[in-house]
Amino acid sequence: MASSGVPHVGPFIGIPGVLNFRDIGGYPISSLPGKMIRQGIVFRSSQPAKADDEAVERIRQLGIKQVYDLRSPHEFINGSSHNPPVREWEGIEKVFAPVFLDEDYSPEAVAIRNQSFGSGPEGFAKVYMDILASASSPSNKARPFAKILSHLASDASPAPLLIHCSAGKDRTGIICALILSLCGVEDEGVAIDYSLTDVGLRPLHETIISNLMKDAAFIGNPNGARRMVLAQKETMLGTLQMIRQRYGSVENCVTSLGLLSADQVDQLRRNMIVDATKDPFGFNKKRTPTAK
Repeated sequence: MASSGVPHVGPFIGIPGVLNFRDIGGYPISSLPGKMIRQGIVFRSSQPAKADDEAVERIRQLGIKQVYDLRSPHEFINGSSHNPPVREWEGIEKVFAPVFLDEDYSPEAVAIRNQSFGSGPEGFAKVYMDILASASSPSNKARPFAKILSHLASDASPAPLLIHCSAGKDRTGIICALILSLCGVEDEGVAIDYSLTDVGLRPLHETIISNLMKDAAFIGNPNGARRMVLAQKETMLGTLQMIRQRYGSVENCVTSLGLLSADQVDQLRRNMIVDATKDPFGFNKKRTPTAK
């Protein structure tokens, strides 16, 4: 783990005012015994607009140089106080990289997505394929996933970055899954990383569900609203299966959509795969006893 002085609990990192903040590194590469995903390079979180000066300083201590915001302008214009734009942070570049286009926020499109979200893992997986399509569409000039992957595939060692959307679950979950899968993390490991969002967002679960229940798609459907909040491993496993059914492999998906070239995929792996440490998440470290 990065020796930044910032408190860690497993992959989670304590950043005041920012939920679901964690490092996606540390997962083993099954096809390469003794190798793992490099830590201290790719971080993910919910939207960090409430980060105060202390939080921003901790983010700086992690070495983060770029913050990729996958949200759309629609979310700032029509969003509530819990989803505002992120203010500029000195010394850290904010990259606005929306996944969804304006037309994806038509009432019809939103209703269809919400119904799919509420239908369980299979519905989620279909929406996640739509997220992948929107992020990769030639009409999406922001090219969010291509920007992130290209940064990680740079010839020089990539600077640490933070990826977030609103909750840090769906759009963020897909790009992080692509990164991990490209590097050879088994589907189970990718799904575990995705499911950790349940832990990261737990303090807000009931608030989010309450807000969703005001949406026409969830009135009288509390179970559907709850399913939309949860990050089940089956959802990511199903998404990866759909990607392989359509493209043959995650690598073919990325190259077919023009997100990276084959050479860039190789460079990304060189940048992101390192020798494994014995305890990447720090679970076995001795802890100072709490004073009684």
